[in-house]
Amino acid sequence: MPGARSSKIKGKNSAGEGRNWRLVRADTDAVPSSVRRFMARARRRRLRAALPWAVGAGVVAVLGVLVWMVYGTSLLGVREVRVVGTENLTYAQVEQAAAVPMRTPLIRVDLDAVRDRVQALAPVDRVVVSRSWPATIEIEVVERRPVAAVPSGRDRFALIDGAGVAFRSVSAPPPGLPLARLAAPGPQDVNTRSALTVLAALTDELREQLVEISVRAPAQIRLELRGHRTIIWGDETQSATKATVSTALLKRPENTIDVSAPEVVTLR
Repeated sequence: MPGARSSKIKGKNSAGEGRNWRLVRADTDAVPSSVRRFMARARRRRLRAALPWAVGAGVVAVLGVLVWMVYGTSLLGVREVRVVGTENLTYAQVEQAAAVPMRTPLIRVDLDAVRDRVQALAPVDRVVVSRSWPATIEIEVVERRPVAAVPSGRDRFALIDGAGVAFRSVSAPPPGLPLARLAAPGPQDVNTRSALTVLAALTDELREQLVEISVRAPAQIRLELRGHRTIIWGDETQSATKATVSTALLKRPENTIDVSAPEVVTLR
């Protein structure tokens, strides 16, 4: 038959007579074109249906590898701890307090725990801890700023910040920093809070002249200025007004200025 190939196979019929059998395989041309087009369209439909699943499986596999690399290996592990913003603290002090586990996957480092450990250092006012990819933990430190030095023993002074926290002990106050005579300095001490209120209200002229502030009681605040001059402040109320009045009287020759009642100033 046209378009076909054949091969002969000998066999016997039921009567024992020999008969030639022929197996026929149709060539491609023997399949109608409409059938071939139908089969091609069916294959394309199957491929289109399977493609999203194949792509999804590939994406899941890639994501799985990435997650494993980020969370489960040291490939993106901590290799550096960067400390910025320190002045009095050393890098070694901050690094030791931070206790960042090196080679630990960066994503798994507990930033809050690192922050809390560094925050526990007395000179630290606040701290920000962040990840810097691919392998760095960055610790940004803001240290406390001293506003006064409190005598705390023989030749020792405790530096306190604007919140009344004593954060550093020194043998001599830094230049320009006033002394604060306080019996029990601390954030909860009423005398300390009064002293801080007054210090915050001072004008630049008064702050430049100030040598010492003493608070024996909340209503017994005194300022000692250069040249052995004294300002009797009274209590912390109306501190802004008292500061303005005191500044205006600095050119007067009297050594004692009493502004405890700023409406009626006494000069001696």
